[in-house]
Amino acid sequence: MKISKKRKVANAKVDVEKTYGLSEAMALLKEVNTTKFDASVDLHVRLGVDPRKADQAIRGTVSLPHGTGKNKTVLVLCTPDKEEEAQEAGADYVGLDEYVTKIQGGWTDVDVVIATPSVMAQVGKIGRILGPRGLMPNPKTGTVTMDVANAVNEVKKGKIAFRVDKYGIIHAPVGRVSFDSNKLTDNANELLSTLVKMKPSSAKGIYMKSISVASTMSPGIKVDPKSIV
Repeated sequence: MKISKKRKVANAKVDVEKTYGLSEAMALLKEVNTTKFDASVDLHVRLGVDPRKADQAIRGTVSLPHGTGKNKTVLVLCTPDKEEEAQEAGADYVGLDEYVTKIQGGWTDVDVVIATPSVMAQVGKIGRILGPRGLMPNPKTGTVTMDVANAVNEVKKGKIAFRVDKYGIIHAPVGRVSFDSNKLTDNANELLSTLVKMKPSSAKGIYMKSISVASTMSPGIKVDPKSIV
């Protein structure tokens, strides 16, 4: 595939043999972004864990101090007595049977699905659709709860869910290219410090093996794990 002139210039600015400090990497990332739109900034962390072992299948949530820069669309599946609470909190879609039917028909135009415990039997019917898309409500990520107002507020303010893939890597958004580099650094540090706290006692050797950051279609930049605050 032919490499554009802009991409060649961007690639030349990144030393592939070097690991950068986190704040330095974020500043450089803004320089090498070549997209005309406000690209997503993603952090990729390779952990020294075995995802096949239940206690090492890292999964959780973190509230980014400066948000993700994206207004997430939230669906709340609940009983009628919780609908007003969800609507007042800012949920984009609220209901149950209507949305279960829509999802069974292929509709998944949302970023997060929150459900109350009492409706999980109905939600289970659409688990095969929601699961592969990372939308299935789960108590571990705070998306199965009676406090739907708080759950909606947290998502809207920048709460993200993450989980290790089968290769032991965490992929997570930490903002947009338009963010100040200090805000990107703060968000990344929040995620990384959360991962450090979640280190399984059974994980041996180096826990945080490698870190890289990239925006949509930008070259990846290696980050020195020792630069984490």
